[in-house]
Amino acid sequence: MGPKTAVKWLAEYGSLDDIVANAESFTGKVGEYLRDNLSQIPMSRYLVTLKTDLELPVEPQQLLIGEQDRIALREHYRRWGFRSWLPEINGGRSVPPDASARAERQQPPSGLMYRAGKHEGKPPALRENGGDVTDGQSAGVQAQEDAGVAKENYETIYTVDQLERWVDKLAAAGLFAFDTETTGLDYMGVELVGLSFSVRPGEAAYVPVAHDYDGAPRQISRRKVLEKLRPLLESENHEIVGQNLKYDRNVLANYRVELNGIAHDSMLQSYVLDSVGTRHDMNSLAWKYLGKSITSYEDVAGKGAKQVSFNQVPVEQAAAYAAEDADITLQLHQALWPKLAGEAGLRGVYTNIEVPLLSVIARMERNGVMIDSEMLRKQSSELSEQMEKTEHLAHDLAGQSFNIGSPKQIQEILYEKMRLPILAKTPTGQASTAESVLQELAAEHELPGLILRHRELSKLKSTYTDRLPEQINFATGRVHTSYHQAVAATGRLSSSDPNLQNIPIRTEEGRKIRQAFIASPGHVLMAADYSQIELRIMGHLSGDATLLAAFSEGHDVHRVTAAEVFDVNIASVSPEQRRAAKAINFGLIYGMSAFGLAKQLGIQRGAAKQYIDRYFERYPAVKEYMDTARDKAKEDGYVETVFKRRLKLPDIDSRNAARRKHAERTAINAPMQGTAADIIKRAMIDIDKNLLLPNNDIRMIMQVHDELVFEVAEARVDEFKQEVGRLMSGAASLSVPLVVDIGTGVNWDQAH
Repeated sequence: MGPKTAVKWLAEYGSLDDIVANAESFTGKVGEYLRDNLSQIPMSRYLVTLKTDLELPVEPQQLLIGEQDRIALREHYRRWGFRSWLPEINGGRSVPPDASARAERQQPPSGLMYRAGKHEGKPPALRENGGDVTDGQSAGVQAQEDAGVAKENYETIYTVDQLERWVDKLAAAGLFAFDTETTGLDYMGVELVGLSFSVRPGEAAYVPVAHDYDGAPRQISRRKVLEKLRPLLESENHEIVGQNLKYDRNVLANYRVELNGIAHDSMLQSYVLDSVGTRHDMNSLAWKYLGKSITSYEDVAGKGAKQVSFNQVPVEQAAAYAAEDADITLQLHQALWPKLAGEAGLRGVYTNIEVPLLSVIARMERNGVMIDSEMLRKQSSELSEQMEKTEHLAHDLAGQSFNIGSPKQIQEILYEKMRLPILAKTPTGQASTAESVLQELAAEHELPGLILRHRELSKLKSTYTDRLPEQINFATGRVHTSYHQAVAATGRLSSSDPNLQNIPIRTEEGRKIRQAFIASPGHVLMAADYSQIELRIMGHLSGDATLLAAFSEGHDVHRVTAAEVFDVNIASVSPEQRRAAKAINFGLIYGMSAFGLAKQLGIQRGAAKQYIDRYFERYPAVKEYMDTARDKAKEDGYVETVFKRRLKLPDIDSRNAARRKHAERTAINAPMQGTAADIIKRAMIDIDKNLLLPNNDIRMIMQVHDELVFEVAEARVDEFKQEVGRLMSGAASLSVPLVVDIGTGVNWDQAH
């Protein structure tokens, strides 16, 4: 509650103890919140009470700040990741803290901008370079490391002779690190500016092919360089390691070069080792595993409005940056791979799922999906009309006009004018207008619901109906999203530019947007979705006899749960009872409390608790699994999927109750989410290998949670439906059958 209410209560009752003693007399929502949190009050009071009776083992004078111990402080900063403070103790230089790290080059101080081995920015297209260069001189870039460590040997390749010498070196190395430098991050539209590679730590080279600023040195043409490198890059007998190689694979595909030798990816190695331990970009990994602060794109290309495209970066600086990328990638592989190789389960996830999936996703990204832009423009117009009507209704309810998109004006209307209860505050102490708060207020007041409705419509318009037509690739006429393997902690894929996984399926507007995802002429869309996969995994993990029987016998598990919880015959289960059972089934595996279930079902908290108690009585093995999962997570510090993917839970023993409870809920649901993610990834690999590669009449174009979407030739729909269903059902062997629902249609909504 806010200070006004607290002061009023204290003035009326005299003390906190008296407020607690009279908790039942408080009415309304605020009184309910008080009673729900009585158990937290003693601890809260203890935490805010200053302790004044400590016996200090030192005198006050000894507590005065003295001179810094820079060596110890530097190590603390490095260990705990306080990278922005390092320059303060290094005289403004961001020097790595250990003797094995290099001193800075005679270039701008190293930044710590996020990157996955690729630079930022989307500059204009490049012109193709001129003829081959056969003369010139090597421009090796050397950097002195501190503490007498050996120099880095970075070479810039200007001549065909140099290039051929490096091709021989790469061929003899067996495994080499590889990276591309481009004009941006849009893999379908960028131009290749240069390539770098490394064969051993400290030894790397950069081949510039398209630096075209005034005065740029002559370079070997892109065509000639790719011609020389093609046998190595397309060979499956040479192992290549990279950082986010999916991007490099797509870039090379623009020039009809297939990167077939992908053996390792340092980003994926880090992700499989510990998905939550760090970000998985090159800067973060170099810092964590090598103790090195490396050059950022901003160091060589500038910042903000002054930032230039990589083709405009002087070759000398570009070479140092690009060669370092390859060098650091190789060093990361040498640091990370032994850790993975020593863990049989994690090694299996990496080698059998993540690495082969990389190429599958790259092909799916390049396939893209066709969009009906005219339909989306009409939807944008309709959304604008609905937004305007919603805004007028909101103004009528408020009794005045206000900016419905302004949190400040919403605060004034809801909390100052309408005197609605303040349920939460922002970090700055302002009354919150967050979605969760407005949803709670909307249960009793119409205006918060209208504000939420306007936000929903606005987001759909700006993110999808307005934006999707702008994202159609000029060359392909399709939209190409980017899928990310190393983001979601549990192993799920995520997508961006555009995010195809957030288009709502339960609203009319969301379904209309899906109608704009269409098939090309002569084809239909086919959507294949795992049915209730997480509940099936719960049945497998818990071994609960009732759940196993329900799935094995093909029953509707929600009707079975309704019959158990409400103690009725399964044939007599009403739609309302099934809806409640569905909320219970999914809610409990995500740690929903009786309070949360009561809110969702619109019932009293006591009734919700009775439903939960009865559920666990009828499904005792589920309760046992949940308890065991929490206990094991506390003992091990992590949980695992069926396929041994590991999710670490650093907060499982946290003193912070909220963090600890969240970690406990994660211990229960992460094995199910992660196993579901592993299963669909395995299915994608099997489908790609056994169905997609041998056929031109079917393409995988989208993955959305537990659903795969294909574009299929009309004449072969029945054949491919059967094969996709067979491969997806066989992606895992569980105690219950995996059921796949498959639909087809001229658009995504119709197929789903």
